[in-house]
Amino acid sequence: MNRWLPIVLSVVVLVGSRAGARETQVFFGDTHTHSNLSLDAAMAGNSFDSFGPEEAYRFAQGEAIPLRNGQKAQLARPLDFLVVSDHAEYLGVARRVVAGDPEILSTWRGKLWYALTRAPESLGVLAIWWVGSTAFEGREWLDAELARGIVKTTWQKQSGLADAYNRPGRFTAMIGFEWSSAPGYNLHRNVLFRDGAERTTQVMPFSALDSLDPEDLWKYMEAYETKTGGRVLAVPHNANLSQGKFFGRTTHTGVPIAEDYARTRARWEPIVEVTQTKGDSETHPSLSPDDPFADFERWDVGMTDPRAFRDSYVRSSLGIGLEIGARTGANPYRFGMIGSTDAHTAFGNAEEDDFWGISLRSLPGEPGRTMEGFLPLPGIPIKNAHAGASGYAAVWAESNTREALFDAMQRREVYATTGSRMQVRFFGGWGFAAGDADSAAFAATGYAGGVPMGSVLPRPGEVDAAPRFLVAAMKDPAGANLDRIQIVKGWVDTGGRHQERGFDAVVSGERSIPEQGLAEPVGNSVDVEAGVYTNTIGAAELRGVWRDPEFDATRPAFYYARVLEIPTPRGTTLERAHY
Repeated sequence: MNRWLPIVLSVVVLVGSRAGARETQVFFGDTHTHSNLSLDAAMAGNSFDSFGPEEAYRFAQGEAIPLRNGQKAQLARPLDFLVVSDHAEYLGVARRVVAGDPEILSTWRGKLWYALTRAPESLGVLAIWWVGSTAFEGREWLDAELARGIVKTTWQKQSGLADAYNRPGRFTAMIGFEWSSAPGYNLHRNVLFRDGAERTTQVMPFSALDSLDPEDLWKYMEAYETKTGGRVLAVPHNANLSQGKFFGRTTHTGVPIAEDYARTRARWEPIVEVTQTKGDSETHPSLSPDDPFADFERWDVGMTDPRAFRDSYVRSSLGIGLEIGARTGANPYRFGMIGSTDAHTAFGNAEEDDFWGISLRSLPGEPGRTMEGFLPLPGIPIKNAHAGASGYAAVWAESNTREALFDAMQRREVYATTGSRMQVRFFGGWGFAAGDADSAAFAATGYAGGVPMGSVLPRPGEVDAAPRFLVAAMKDPAGANLDRIQIVKGWVDTGGRHQERGFDAVVSGERSIPEQGLAEPVGNSVDVEAGVYTNTIGAAELRGVWRDPEFDATRPAFYYARVLEIPTPRGTTLERAHY
C-alpha cells in the first residue's frame, strides 16, 4: 500500500549537570553504512568486486559513482560525515572467498563456501546469508586462525582508508565497525571511535564470534581506552527486531539489572539508532495507542510475542530506564537518538525521490529489478518496498571533526531524522519566557537559560516549579513544510510503572491546540497518481516555549521533541508515478 506519512524526527532531553554554552552548528551524516567488506552485503546485491569503503566515502562526499548497469549513483547533497561500519564477523573474508583466494581454498570449509557462491544466484545468496547467520550466532564457519588473519589485515586497511578520506572541517570519516550479536534476536551495536588508525589498529574488531554478550563488548571498549588512551562508544540499532531483548529489566544472562550494570551501559551507549532502512524503533501502535503517528515505517516482522514490543522500542525503554533508576539509583537507558541508513550497498542514501530499497538488485536497469521482489532472508517475507528511505544522524558540534562530532554524541546533543535535513533546537529550563522563542539569539538564550538536548535538567529550588522547553524547527530547504512540534513525556507513576503522553507544543497555520488532546490534521497536498505534493500548507519554521501542565516534582520524567513534516510521497509512490 502506498503511504505518505509525515517524517518523524526525535530529540531527547532528560529530567541533574548543566551543559555550558557553546557555539555549535548542525552536521548531517550516516553512522551505519556497509560496504562489500561485510559478509551480508552479498545479500543486498553488492558484488564483491565493486563497492567498497572507498566508494562509500566518495559517494557520501557527493561524487557520482558508476553502477554496473551503466547508470550512476549520486547524492543530491553531500553528507558531512560517514562511518563505514562493516560487520566485524568475517570482515573482508567473503570477498576473498568469492575471489577464490588460494589460502581460503586450502581448507575444506573454504572450498565448500566457495562452491556455494558459485551456485545459481538465489541459492548462492541464501548460502552466504546462512553462513553469515551462523557467524552472528557466534558459530565459526572457517578456520579461526585463517579468518582472524584476514580480519586483521582488512581492519588495518579499512582504518587507513578512513584516515585518507578524513578531511577535518570539510568531511569526517570516522572509524567504526558493527558487532552483530544475534542469538535468535537482534542485539547489534555499531562501535564508533574518536581516534585515527594509529590507535584503532592496536586492537581487532570485536565480533559475535568473540562473545554474544554486550557486557563483553563493553569490556573490550574499556580495554581499548586503557590500552590506547583513545575513546569509543557503541550505538544500539534495530531494537524493533530484538524480540524484547534490547531494553528489558534484566541483563543478557537474565540477572535483574543492578546499579553497576546500569552505570556501565549508560557509560558506553549514550545514543541509540532509532530509525533506519529496516524500520522505525521509536514506538509501536500497541505501545502508544493514543499516538496517531506511532505507525510510522513499522517493521515488526518476526515479533511473535506482543509483550516483547515493550522492551523493543525506544520510547518505552526510556520509561523502563526511569523505573530502573528509581530502584537502583542509576538509569541504563538515558540516551539520545540518531538515525542512520544501514545501507548494505556502500551508498548511504535516505532520499525518497531516489531510493531503491535495501538491495542493489532493485536499482533501475538491474535484471529482474522490482521493489515488490522479496529480499533473500530465509523465513522473513520482506519486500524491498517495505524498506524505508531512512535515516540520518544530526549532530550539534563545534566543528566537523572526529573529535567534535564524537564529543557531541557522547553528551547526546544529537537528533534523529528519517531523511529530511531540518534544523532543530531543543532546550530545557525553568525560567524560559514566551518571548525567548522569538529571540534573534535563540541558541545563546537556550544555552544560557537551560540545558540542550540530551542533557539532564537540574531540579529547581522551588518544589512547585514546572520545566519549560524552548524549541525551534526550520524546514529542510529542499523539503516539505512543517506540520507541528510535539513534546513526548514519560514518567513513573506512584505505583512505580512508567506512563507516557504526547503534547502538541507548536502547530502551523491557524489551528489551535486543545487543552486536552492534539490539533487537527494539517491536511494533505499529495497527488498520489502524479507523485507530487505542494508546500501550500504547513510552515517553514516553528518556534515556541512549552510548559508541562502536569509536572510533579516528586516523579522522575523524560521529555523529547518530535517534529513532523506535512505529508509527502513515499518512495514507492514516487516509483509508481514516475517509473
